Amino acid sequence: MSARLRNLNPYELHKHLVNIYCLNKKGSTANLKRDSSRDRTDLDIIRENHKFLWEDEDTADTWEKQLAKKYYDKLFKEYCICDLSRFKENKVALRWRVEREVVLGKGQFQCGSKQCSHDQDLKSWEVNFAYVEGNEKKNALVKLRLCPECSEKLNYKSKKREVKRLKKGDKKKKKKVKNDHDEHANSSNESSPAYENPPEPSTSQVSQPAEKNSDESLWKKGVQEAEEKTREEEFEEYLEDLLL
Repeated sequence: MSARLRNLNPYELHKHLVNIYCLNKKGSTANLKRDSSRDRTDLDIIRENHKFLWEDEDTADTWEKQLAKKYYDKLFKEYCICDLSRFKENKVALRWRVEREVVLGKGQFQCGSKQCSHDQDLKSWEVNFAYVEGNEKKNALVKLRLCPECSEKLNYKSKKREVKRLKKGDKKKKKKVKNDHDEHANSSNESSPAYENPPEPSTSQVSQPAEKNSDESLWKKGVQEAEEKTREEEFEEYLEDLLL
């Protein structure tokens, strides 16, 4: 018997020993099953390393983080999809859109609520999204497109900032005011004297900038982009992105 076993290659020897084990100990084949309790799929790895916003200084120094960063790069980060199922607790879940939702117009031409598909009378909202990531509190200013009913849920306890759509006359007026302001700034610069060596400011002239709340800075950053595009302009850009 031992001489016969010596002539078997490793695979045949393995099969022979397993067959003998199964014949002699019935019902014990469960011990041969591989332990899969610690197995992880690609989706599990992405969930463990996912970030709502990847900053420039964030480094993907492991293959797990690199996988999560590649997934993040494929997301569309103009509008968000929200879950308003717990709006009475003032808790709103937000995520970026995937390609299939962009093709369907979900979140831009349809209501951005996960449970809603209305496409009429949509409003744009700027939301200061406060979340915890890696045991650290973070804030991000994001945009949502919601129907009137979902807009009420979003503003259940706190009023959010609505992005108003400017009419053509208002846009021209705003542009004219900006040009006049630029011309005035240029003329004031021309009339001001120039110094080869500007005088050093005294201690009383130098003031430390006041610390600003992160929420306020986020809102001010969003005010600069408060002008909403018309539906035709949005649709043209939407088609251009699809045809690239």
